[in-house]
Parts: sequence; C-alpha cells; structure tokens
Amino acid sequence: MTMLVAGVRTPGGKVETFEVDEPRPLAADEVLIDVRSAGVGNWDNIIRTGGWDVGASPPLALGVEAAGVIKAVGAHASGFGVDDEVLCHPVPLRDQGTWAPLLIAPAGSLAHKPPQISWETAGFFPVPALTAEQVVGEALDLHSGETLLVHGAGGITGGLIVQLAALRGVDVLATASLRSADRVRANGAREVIDYSDPMWPQHAKALAAGSIDAVANAAPRGAAAAMTALADGGRLATITPDPPPSTRGISVTAVYVRSDGAQLDRLTALLDSHRLSMPTPRSCSLDQAGDALAQVVAGREPGGVVITKGIS
Repeated sequence: MTMLVAGVRTPGGKVETFEVDEPRPLAADEVLIDVRSAGVGNWDNIIRTGGWDVGASPPLALGVEAAGVIKAVGAHASGFGVDDEVLCHPVPLRDQGTWAPLLIAPAGSLAHKPPQISWETAGFFPVPALTAEQVVGEALDLHSGETLLVHGAGGITGGLIVQLAALRGVDVLATASLRSADRVRANGAREVIDYSDPMWPQHAKALAAGSIDAVANAAPRGAAAAMTALADGGRLATITPDPPPSTRGISVTAVYVRSDGAQLDRLTALLDSHRLSMPTPRSCSLDQAGDALAQVVAGREPGGVVITKGIS
C-alpha cells in the first residue's frame, strides 16, 4: 500500500506530491500518528535544499512538526496510547516528514494536545516554541532583571522569544515593523524599535536601563548588526545560520531546534493556559504545500501556514 505525500523526490528538487510506501511496523519506542495538521516553515526550505540533515533522504515528505491522533503504539512507548491527541517535532525523522497522512514518530518527541488548542495551532506550534525556549532558557539562560533585545520580534518565533523572556521577569526591548509593534508590546516588550531604522542598535542601547545583557536574533541576516547593541561580555543567540565571530568577549550561539517532548509538553501547557499566545496560521491543502512554502520563504505569510486538508 502507498500514501500520497508532499515533498521532494531528489535533493534540492521542487516540492510536489507523490506516492510513498505506507509506514513500516513500529519499533519499540515509536508511535504511528494519523496526521491532522502539519506546519510549513522556512526550515522546510532549508531541508529541501540540503542545509539541514533531518535523518532521512529523498524521496522524502517534507515537514518537521505535526499534530494528530495516535493509531498504534510501540511496546516501550510509555506515556501515550491509541487515540491520544498529540503534537510533535519528530526529528530525526524515522522515514518520512510530516506532510503525509501517516507519520512514525519517536515517543520522546511527543506532547499531549489539550482539547482547547485547535489542530491548526497545534500543528504549527512545536518548532517555533521549542526554538524560542531553547534560545531563552538554554543558549542565553536568561534571568529576572536582565535586559534582552529581540531583533525580529514581529515573527512567530521572535514573538515567542519575547513572551518566554517576559515570563522570566526579563526586561525586553525589541525590533519589529511598525505594523507589528502593538502586538510585540502586548507580548511583553517594554519598547519596540522600528526594524527599518538603520540606527536601531544605537536606539536599543539608549533605551536600555543599564546595558543590554543578551540579544536574540530572529531576523534574516541580522546577527552581526544585533551584536553591535550588546555590552562587552554579553550573550548573542541567533536562530539564523549566520552567526558572527565572537568579539569583545561576547559569547555567540547558533540555535538549531532540538526535539524534546517534555519541553514541548511544558510549552503547550503555557499555551493552553493563555500564558503564551500565537497567531492562528492559514490552512492549506497537501497539494498546495509547494506554493505555501514559496510564500513563507518570500515573507508573505507572517501568521504561518499549516497543512490541514488532504492529509487525514
């Protein structure tokens, strides 16, 4: 038996739909998920072009985040059962990505989906949420009373970084477009600087009560400029693949999202309790995945895109 997926037949190929074999029998630590929604993000283009090794090779369904219902459980996949609703970032992929009707995922990548969270939101939450937490809690290890600058706070991941830092009692400054400024303030930023102003690093330093302890860069090609706003000996984390060399004693970390089911469970609980928020992504069908990815890469989908039709 086969199933229809959306992905690439060859490394760097165009996104298209094609048939692959239905999932094999489960290993002991795996579950089989009936996919209800699967996120589309810039990271999928990095995978498509070979910039991120996700553990599986073309012909490959793209997608590294999903939400769905468990259909079968391996012998040692504890904590989950058939018919449980879950979300996940299942990397390294076991066979295929998430742009598919059925997905094999390691149990350690799963979090329970609360009933109040929509399938659309659940399918797009794992990657940006885990990335934001791994910036705030690991790479920068932020503490109450510190000052953080988030460059590119108007995006989904940047917005979650602002929220998670604010929950820790961090004083957050941010850059964003003027159209995003009110939302970024609502997320917890004390001040929002116009992203397009070439003097934004200087404005950020002037707004800091003392000095800026840490910078989180979520803007394409923005890491080097973001570093100029930091105090000597500060910390920079970037979610883009362009970390600048360290200068002035500044520690520099490029954050590549890591699968962590327990961490995702905690983040999902924050979303369910309304301590975190994110926009509802636009839905599309499996056969529209290629066009959706092109729109995301071009920056025309600020609220995100999730595949919800043609996969379940």
